[in-house]
Order: sequence, then C-alpha cells, then structure tokens
Amino acid sequence: MAQESIVIGGGGEAYATPEELLLKYGNRHGLIAGATGTGKTITMQIMAEEFSRAGVPVFLTDIKGDVGGMAVAGTPRDSFQRRADTIGLGTLSYAAMPVTFWDLFGQNGHPVRTTMADMGPLLLSRILELTDAQEGVINVAFRMADEEGWPLLDLPDLRAMLQFLADNRQDVSAKYGNVTTASIGAIQRRLLVLENQGAASFFGEPALDIHDLMQVTAQGQGHVNILHAERLMTTPRLYATFMLWLLSELFEELPEVGDSDQPKLVFFFDEAHLLFTGAPRALIEKVEQVARLIRSKGVGVYFITQNPDDVPDTILSQLGNRVQHALRAFTARDQQALRRAAQTYRTNPRFDTEVAIREVGVGEAMTSFLEAKGIPGMVERTLIRPPASAMGPCDDAVRRQIIAASPMGRKYDTMIDRDSAQEMLARRAEAAARQAEGFDARGKDDETEERYSRARRYQPPGSIRNRRGDDDDKPRSTSRSSGRSSSRSSRSDSVVEAFTKSMARSIGTRAGTAIVRGVLGGLFRGR
Repeated sequence: MAQESIVIGGGGEAYATPEELLLKYGNRHGLIAGATGTGKTITMQIMAEEFSRAGVPVFLTDIKGDVGGMAVAGTPRDSFQRRADTIGLGTLSYAAMPVTFWDLFGQNGHPVRTTMADMGPLLLSRILELTDAQEGVINVAFRMADEEGWPLLDLPDLRAMLQFLADNRQDVSAKYGNVTTASIGAIQRRLLVLENQGAASFFGEPALDIHDLMQVTAQGQGHVNILHAERLMTTPRLYATFMLWLLSELFEELPEVGDSDQPKLVFFFDEAHLLFTGAPRALIEKVEQVARLIRSKGVGVYFITQNPDDVPDTILSQLGNRVQHALRAFTARDQQALRRAAQTYRTNPRFDTEVAIREVGVGEAMTSFLEAKGIPGMVERTLIRPPASAMGPCDDAVRRQIIAASPMGRKYDTMIDRDSAQEMLARRAEAAARQAEGFDARGKDDETEERYSRARRYQPPGSIRNRRGDDDDKPRSTSRSSGRSSSRSSRSDSVVEAFTKSMARSIGTRAGTAIVRGVLGGLFRGR
C-alpha cells in the first residue's frame, strides 16, 4: 500500500498524537518560520528526509553549510530516543540520504548553469528591474538573435548582441521599433552588477536539465539535491535570479498532473526574504504567479524565513502547510508581527496561539497541515521528531567522494563553450572589414584605369590623332556630342566612385558597416 502521509512530530496534550502531512497535499506549498536558533533548519531536514523516504525527490538550499550531513547516517543519542518515545515513534533508525551536491560556482558540488535563451527576455527583464523601454530592447535582442540564428548562451553573447544593436540602431529601429543608446547603456550596467555577483558562472552550457533533480533510487527513495549556498547568499540578486529561473523552468517544462497521490518534486527555499525584500512589484507578481500555478505540475514549494511577514500576503495566502517556531517579540513591531502570525492559524480552544508561539522551545513548533478536502488543520503545539541523518556539515572528504561518484559529474562538471552569438558576430565584423579592404583596393585600381581611359579618349585640338584624320569618316557634330557625353559620364562615374570609396573607408568601424550596408543594398550582409 502506498504511503499516504509523512510524520513531522507529535502534538496534543502529551505530544502522543502524530502530526502528519498528507502527501496528496504536499504540493499545496508551505512555510517554516521562526527566530534564529529555534530549529527551522532541522525541521527542513526532517521534512526533506520524510519526503525522500516516501519516494519524493527534494531540492533544498544549504545556506550555512550545515545540511550536508544528510549524506551521512546520524549518530544515536539518548535524547533523540526519549523524544521518539514521547511522540510514539518507537526505536529510531539512522540512515544516510541519497544526496546530490550542487553549487552555482562548481566548488562544493556539480555546477548549475542555464543559458540566456532559456532564461528568456521576460524573466531577465524582471530580474534586472528594467523599464518598459529597456525591456523592449531586450526583446528586440532576443528576437533578432533567434531570427539570425545567433545562439544567446552566456553574458558575453548578450553583450555582443546589445553592442550590435547599438552599432546598427537605425536599421534595427526601422524594423523593430526605437532602440536607443541610453536604453542599451542602462541594460549593460545592470548586467555588470549581475556579473559582479558571479552570474558569469551561472550562464553557459551544459544547462541544467530539471529532470536530473527528479531522480529516484532503485529502492524507490527520492534523491535529496542540496545546493551549497554559503557564497551564493552574499549575492542576493544572483540567488533570486537562480530561484526564480528554477521555478519558471519547472512550470514551463513539467506537464500538468492535477491532483496526484504525492508531489513530483518538493523545494525548500531557505532565507526566503531575499526573494522579496526590496523586490519590484513585477517580480513579486512573477513569484506569485508561479507559486499559484506550479501546484498543478506536482511541485511543492516551502519557504523558510524568520518571520511570516517576510513573505508577501498574496503568496502567504497560498501556503497551506505551516510550521511556526518561536517568534521573539522584543519590540512593538515584533508584537504586531506575532499577532498577525497567530491570526493566520485555525484556532485551538485548548490554548492561546499567540502566547504559544512566544513560548515554544527549541525543537518545538506550532503546526497546521491541510486535512481532508484541503481544509486547514487546527493549530497544534508539536514536538518535532529527531532526524535520521547527521545534523551539521558534511566532512569535505565525504563530500568529494560523493561528488566524484555521482553520474552528474560526467554531464555537468566540464563547461562547454560552443559557437554562439559573440563568436558569430565577431566573425561577421571581421569578414565585413576584410571585404571593405578588398573593395577599397579595387576602387583604387578602377580609378587608375578610368583616368587612363579618359586620357585616351580626350584629344585636344591639333593632336596627332586629329591630324591623321582618323575621325574624318564621322560627322564632326556627332564626334563632339559623343565627346561631351563621354566626359559627363566620366565625371558622373568619378563622383560615384569617390562617394563609394569614402563610404567604404568608414567600414573600419561597425557603424561604418551599417551605413555601407544601407547604401549599397546589403553588400556586406553575410551569415
């Protein structure tokens, strides 16, 4: 018989009543909140273990480096067994979880990358906080790169594309709408901020296949994917970029599953306030949209933060499974936050929720999980169960051994730098410059030949040719008319040549390339 729930701890008067999360509501999202040191990280670890045992793959962020111990079996403790006896769990068993380590920077796990094309213009614009005009330029860059077959894979590719738009803005504006150097410059500056936070290592190939986060062992246990995020936490914009991309990618790639017996994947996002603090309204709306719709793809999202107020109300209202550790009310603002947090729970007549949130100790929490028909459960004071895996960081030698044995290393550890927009645009400019040099040289040869031809055609009065009477058989008036026509033609050709040569010399810059292309009807157009 398939497992129907996971046990988080014990509730009730003597904690003997199990507090369970129904797996079929595991994709209804959740919240783990509480002050520093109250046990949020251990609760996240326990829930990840329970989901994994039920066959649900898990992805979580290791902010302080103290979740890696899940790769090692826990050490038996008397205090853990006493707690298990209180909850009614029986004799504890300790085991390591099937862990895969990831790291955006590739130092403490397999690298995580995506391409600019996969990120897309809309999400990129939201992350960079671009104006409507700047977002329009980004859309033009992506559209033109797609039409011309110039892959946008990394930051240099996008920069090269923006430079191409700047150099050819008149032609581009005529086809796609106004593209200004001011907008391009603003985008380049925002990209520089993102790059300074380490985004250069995030954009590239091979891009992460989200299905690699959804692996299940031969024994039916879901893999626990741990993102090492100690360094990533120092770059909040990159952290938000990665999280939003990952959610969006899941939403776009996974099929609709409707209501299923258990989630396909569960995410735990620690330090969730980094996604929302100071974020523009458009970005919050994007997170809200994904959180609202991704449930139907079988993905559960759990936010971990110190205070529920860190999560916008529009998103908080969608989090049906909640674990509230102690909140400290030292200031008037803290007291208001605590009061608001208590009001979001279905009240329990046995105690005052607001007082209980203030009084629960380490390893205890106020919990409320969705019950039958998705109804919020009555809030309970819960003793959290002990973990089966080790608490704390993973030894470096063990981490390296796990990384080396993982099949993901062969797929992601070596970066691929294939031909893309930057290289293609560079070759295009180089070819145009060489073609311009050849055109200029041919122009000089043609000029010399034309001067010689004019000298032969022009015979002043009394010349030897006229004295020979070579043209006596032609009417004199026709000869003079022909001479004037030839002279006008030569002068006209000379003007065109001079103009063309002048334009060709300007080909030394990309701006010159654009001008000559417009005048000569695509002479230097090439792919």
